[in-house]
Amino acid sequence: MGYGWGLFSVVLVSTAQLLMKWAMMHLPPLGAPRLWLDPSNAAAIVLLVGGLLAYACSMGCWFMALRRLPLNKAYPLLSLSYVLVAACALMITEFHERFTLSRLIGVALICGGLLLICLPAGKKGGGRGKHDTQRR
Repeated sequence: MGYGWGLFSVVLVSTAQLLMKWAMMHLPPLGAPRLWLDPSNAAAIVLLVGGLLAYACSMGCWFMALRRLPLNKAYPLLSLSYVLVAACALMITEFHERFTLSRLIGVALICGGLLLICLPAGKKGGGRGKHDTQRR
């Protein structure tokens, strides 16, 4: 169940990042607060608030994941948000993200690292060598 909470947190935080990016692209500069009150900005403000709420909910899910997973398994899950945000940003044409070979390699390295960290160890010795059990 810990991985479920962790993955749900990653999905929420990735969604939050995308919503906040879109909203900030459509809202006036922060130095012009009066312009934020313009009714034409209502949709962007709603998406910004939605992104902030998704971010807060992701923190709650993350707390639940931390209760159930060791840190060396939980924290690598956060790198999945980089993969999700990068992939989704490529699909949202309005973001004007570019696909490059170096980004693909970076995403592949993240995924490979996650597999190495999160996959269970083989049955060989159950994670402890015979010398480990003799040490005190």
